[in-house]
Amino acid sequence: MTRRRPSAGASAPYSLTSRVYDQIYSWKDYAAESRRIRQWVRRFGPARASSLLDVACGSGSHLAYLSRYFEATGVDLNEGMLRVARRKLPRVRFVRGRMEDFRLSARFDVVTCLFSAIGYVHGERDLRRTLANFARHLNPGGVVIVEPWLSRKVYRAGHVHLGTYGDPRYPIVRMNVARRRGDRSIMDMHHLVATPRGVRHWVEHHDLGMFDVPTYLSAFRAAGLSPRYLRNGLMKERGVYVARLPTRRTRAPASRGRRKARVTRGSSSSRRRP
Repeated sequence: MTRRRPSAGASAPYSLTSRVYDQIYSWKDYAAESRRIRQWVRRFGPARASSLLDVACGSGSHLAYLSRYFEATGVDLNEGMLRVARRKLPRVRFVRGRMEDFRLSARFDVVTCLFSAIGYVHGERDLRRTLANFARHLNPGGVVIVEPWLSRKVYRAGHVHLGTYGDPRYPIVRMNVARRRGDRSIMDMHHLVATPRGVRHWVEHHDLGMFDVPTYLSAFRAAGLSPRYLRNGLMKERGVYVARLPTRRTRAPASRGRRKARVTRGSSSSRRRP
């Protein structure tokens, strides 16, 4: 599938928003989500897991909590986000790289990819490459935790979103109309940020894949991982995938069709933004 071109004048995701990202997502309960992630690690991961890699770590808000319990590393493609994360967490290692093909010499007990960042891969082939790369950075017995983007059933094309953030001295407005092209969700997000120097406007183009549960599970298995889908994850209507790398890596069997999805209940919160 080819990538949809952004609207005229639109920038790449978070290329300009990194400076106000934490204000926009100040509603998000990173502490509670991080506690939930630790519960999944204890339940599904290796005993005494001590190292964690957060892929597409953004501004490092999950790592602000997870780094208290794990020797943590963050990877992100956006240099602006990494600058924010490094200021926030000077003792955590942050590396610039694409989720599909970054390479680190270390291996980890836990690899996370949260807040639907996995949706930015383009097509099932890239999804498989990405999950194989996650598996490549796991210790035997380690666990991958991936929070997906919305599915085709849940995503509402034509939905208008308006959000206001910040405070009266530094107000931020974001608006977009949800569009759809095949299995891609398309959102050109308009931002208005006011300061005493004036009002700034920019648009960022977001193009996220909507993969179904069997597609994810098949991609995890192709990477040599043993996955399960938890229907109630960190946010409403998204769920979460938890996949374990066997202590002895075996060659993935040839696919004979998609196996039935393994679904488990968990817990969720209510907001539904990328």
